[in-house]
Amino acid sequence: MQIIPKWFTGEFFGTFLLVFFGCGSVCAAVLTGAQVGVFQVAIVWGLGIATAIYLTGALSGAHLNPAVTVSMAVWSDFPKSRVAPYFVAQMLGAFVGAAVLYFIFGDALAAYEKANHILRGQPGSEASAMIFGEYFPNPGGKALTAEVRERMSALAAFGTEVLGTAILLLVIFCSTDQRNKARPQILTAATIGLTVTLLISLLGPLTMACFNPARDLAPRLFSSLAGWGGVPFQVNGLGWLTVYILAPLVGGLLGGFFYRFFFKPSYAV
Repeated sequence: MQIIPKWFTGEFFGTFLLVFFGCGSVCAAVLTGAQVGVFQVAIVWGLGIATAIYLTGALSGAHLNPAVTVSMAVWSDFPKSRVAPYFVAQMLGAFVGAAVLYFIFGDALAAYEKANHILRGQPGSEASAMIFGEYFPNPGGKALTAEVRERMSALAAFGTEVLGTAILLLVIFCSTDQRNKARPQILTAATIGLTVTLLISLLGPLTMACFNPARDLAPRLFSSLAGWGGVPFQVNGLGWLTVYILAPLVGGLLGGFFYRFFFKPSYAV
């Protein structure tokens, strides 16, 4: 008898891998300079997501993202009773992923903060906290000064996350619709991963390209517990809620809407 439901296994380990590979690429880029430029970070994200989907798709459908789960519940036949349990599994997987990265990169993180005179938990420590949670505009390993903040308003950041998530969900719905004769089939996971790579390459310099509330909130909570205190929830005001949780959920629903009323009827013809 299977004690742990296969959907929980899929969502937990899939989201763990998403954070491990994705946030891990950010850790390596910021703390060690391993990646040069946003594309190198983006391609690791994309490949990591594709790998997670290939491993867990048969177990849970590989949502790995509350925005996907909510949109699936609204625009497809995914059971609404599973939305909350999926969210819990995704959050737990993302939190454990952040904890593992903290263990692995802990020494490099301490050295980076020492070399750059970053006092964890003090104003400006978003320069290192960004390896876990996301901030706008992208700190790039530095403190967000008033001059830098002028590059991205809260409203623009919200719109950016809505648009990016809408495109991602549209790709997910269309590439998995069996009536779409041009669907990538065995390359579906790769197509979704490459879509994330494209979106991060374009939007990552602005909002760090979230598109996933669990990917942001769980590591952000971990960073708060790991010494950054209130900083992760103060740097962008309520942006942690509006830009990185609400915007992806709205964007996911919007992407599903366009699929349902424009693409799905056309595939059926």
